[in-house]
Amino acid sequence: MASLIVFPAIDLKGGQVVRLAEGDMDRATVYGDDPAAQAMLFSGQGADYLHVVDLDGAFAGASVNGDAVRAIVDQFPGHVQLGGGIRDRTAIEKWFDLGVSRVVIGTAALENPELVKQAANDFPGGIVVAVDAKDGMVATRGWADVSTVPVIDLARRFEDAGVASLLFTDVGRDGMLKGCNVEATVDLARAVRIPVIASGGVAGIGEIHILALHAQDGVEGVITGRALYDGRLDLAAAISVAAAA
Repeated sequence: MASLIVFPAIDLKGGQVVRLAEGDMDRATVYGDDPAAQAMLFSGQGADYLHVVDLDGAFAGASVNGDAVRAIVDQFPGHVQLGGGIRDRTAIEKWFDLGVSRVVIGTAALENPELVKQAANDFPGGIVVAVDAKDGMVATRGWADVSTVPVIDLARRFEDAGVASLLFTDVGRDGMLKGCNVEATVDLARAVRIPVIASGGVAGIGEIHILALHAQDGVEGVITGRALYDGRLDLAAAISVAAAA
């Protein structure tokens, strides 16, 4: 059985490495101005996977921090998963051509599901659908809008589409160190046949251990950001716990 993948997160805003509180662009904490160096730091701690988000792109609907993403991809020896403003076929193809391993599609998954299904067919194992939740409903456009679509309904739309994973984020917990919504993540993983990546609010090693125990339920990975940057979570230890569970 595959072990849980730990994805350290690099969120990009204005070319800098930041973390937001509850997805609020006005509540950003800057952690560095060299994203590629941060990627290499994570690599040195044992990371084979990175989760990169172009936050400006998520709001603009198109790539804004492309130079920083390219620098990360050029230097990081592992797999880079990228999200933020990827809403058309041209953008999807561009990032794969530049060496990104997987692209994360959120807003377009709700508004243009055919785009996702076609891309999942053409790029096997390369498309991740972001299912961002506010009180169980799907949030879009950089979490600024909340739809009337329940999370489980959106997830099931892509069950037979060949999507690699679902990235589930509880927006209210993101960047708040309140603890990941393990229960909702596991419930989603059990309800669909697509592997689920947990995200939002990871506070410490305990959640890594619990999520790793649910790998058999379809929890594929966990994304962690602020806990790493604030020193509450040691990346090497998290990867070790994930592999051992």
